[in-house]
Amino acid sequence: MNLDDLDIFRCVVREGGVTRAAGRLHRVPSNITTRVKQLEERLGVALFQRQGRGLALTEPGRTLLGHAERLLQLADAAEQELRSGVVRGVLRLGSLESAAGVRLPPLLSAFHAQYLEVSIDLRTGTTEALLRMLERFEVEAAFVSEPFDAGRLEAMPAFEEELVLISAKGAPALRRARDLAGRTLVTFPNGCSYRRRLTEWLAGEGVAPGRVLDLGSYHAIVACVAAGTGVGIVPAELLDQAVLGTAVQRHALPARLRVNRTHLVWSGEASAPLQALMELMRKRRRPGSAAAPKRRPTTSS
Repeated sequence: MNLDDLDIFRCVVREGGVTRAAGRLHRVPSNITTRVKQLEERLGVALFQRQGRGLALTEPGRTLLGHAERLLQLADAAEQELRSGVVRGVLRLGSLESAAGVRLPPLLSAFHAQYLEVSIDLRTGTTEALLRMLERFEVEAAFVSEPFDAGRLEAMPAFEEELVLISAKGAPALRRARDLAGRTLVTFPNGCSYRRRLTEWLAGEGVAPGRVLDLGSYHAIVACVAAGTGVGIVPAELLDQAVLGTAVQRHALPARLRVNRTHLVWSGEASAPLQALMELMRKRRRPGSAAAPKRRPTTSS
């Protein structure tokens, strides 16, 4: 199996068909089709199946795609490092929106200053969405929040956050799960680990919310809560920087729910850019480092 075959196969997947892949690779479509068929014959499996006018990956095709992504990435990294001795390439990362907006800018800024030849492609989503991106090899690594199922993934701690409940100004204090009974929860859609933490707490106490309002951004969540729509759960540090952060009232969660940990997760061998990012994270977390995390005071209602 040669890398050229894998590159053609990956391009067909990414472009969604033979014709577009041929244009991208500056080849004729018949050549792309022949190379894919030869690869299938060599492996003894079908890699694609017809789906309407397009192609869909078979289960063996999805398996090969994962290996192809890693092999091609390692080959590129090896060539680049041997030619220049400099870490370079593209680092495709996934992140929670809260981490992307508050925690990652200082880290990525320091990374960029040290590794000028590495480009970062950052995508945001909920924890479950990010894990699916990893599974489909759309990103190499992702910052996800507890609780999550690590499965076969490698993981390292990234940082801790303090989560708080928020309500409109002047609303009654929220101290117990039953204080949320019948209230509207304003959260990210299913797949958000903060939402899961909140709903599991309520369910464990036998409390049912009135309804759940799904929104796609923290700015929208904070704005709706400030307008009196319902109750939300957000990281305190994000609220500190939100435009309407002072327009809502904060309420402390129980101690077991208050501290939330975010992890960097990845699958398989880490590329040179990812290894460089992880080493930078380790340095910044060491005691005495200027960037070492500091404990925040507990927020009270």
